[in-house]
Amino acid sequence: MQMRTFGGRGLVSVMGQGTWNMERDPRAEVVQSIRRGLDLGMGHVDTAELYGMGAVESIVAEAIAGRRDEVFLVSKVMPSHASYEGTLRACEKSLQRLKTDRLDCYLLHWPGSHPLEDTLRAFDTLAAEGKVLSYGVSNFDVGDLEEAVRIAGPGKIACNQVLYHLEEREIEHAVIPACEKHKVTVVGYSPFGSGRFPAPTTARGRVLDDIAKVRGATARQVALRFLARRKSVLLIPKASRAGHVEDNARAGKLELTDDDLRRIDNAFPLGPPRGELPTL
Repeated sequence: MQMRTFGGRGLVSVMGQGTWNMERDPRAEVVQSIRRGLDLGMGHVDTAELYGMGAVESIVAEAIAGRRDEVFLVSKVMPSHASYEGTLRACEKSLQRLKTDRLDCYLLHWPGSHPLEDTLRAFDTLAAEGKVLSYGVSNFDVGDLEEAVRIAGPGKIACNQVLYHLEEREIEHAVIPACEKHKVTVVGYSPFGSGRFPAPTTARGRVLDDIAKVRGATARQVALRFLARRKSVLLIPKASRAGHVEDNARAGKLELTDDDLRRIDNAFPLGPPRGELPTL
C-alpha cells in the first residue's frame, strides 16, 4: 500500500476506509471488511459521531480491537455539538464508543453556527491532553479553510475532507490548490459517487474498462488511482464486504500512464468552476 504524508504528521495509507452508513449493513461482514483492510495496509479508518448516531463508531471499535496501533483513526464532531464544551464532551463520547484513549485526527464535520474559534480552542485542549494527535476540518470551502488556518495558525489544520469522484471534480479548481498552499491534506470521500459510478455500457464507463483491461485492474481501481494522482490527496472509499476492500486496496499500487490520465480527464472533464463546494 502506498503511503503519503498526512498534514505533515507522518505517513498514512493513500487508500483508507470510509464507514458512512455502515450501520445499515450486516455487522459481522462490516467488521470483517475493516479487519481485512487492516491486513492489506489500509490503516486509515474514518468515522464520525453522526454515522448511525454513534453506532458506526461502536462497529469500528469491534473491528479494530487488539489492533489499535495499526490504525490511523479519524472521527468527527457534529457542528451542533461544536461549542468549546460541546466539542470536549463529544470527543469523550467518541473515545468511549471507539474504546480508545486517542484519535489520530479529529474533524469538524462541516461549518456550523458555533464560532470556529471555540471549536479549534477545544481541539487544542484535546491535543494538549493527548486525546487527539492532530485535527482538521471537513466540507470546508476555500474561505472557510482560510479562516480555519488563520485562527489555528500555520501547520495546525491537518486535513480537509471533501466530496471527490470522477463526475464531481469541482475541488480541483480552488479547494485542492488552497489545501496544497497550506500543506493541508485533501481526503476525498465517496470516490465512487455514492452509487453513481459509470456503467460499463456508457461511453465513460468503457474508457475506464478499456484502461483497466490493459493494466490488469478493475474500472473502480482505475477511478481511484486517477483521483489519487496528486500527492496531496488521500481517499476513503467505503466497502462493507471483504472482497470490495481487497479491490480498493489493489488501487493503492496501480500505475497509470500519462496517456491513461489524459483519456480519463477527457472522459470526465473538470468543467468550469461553479464557485460552490459540492457535498452529498
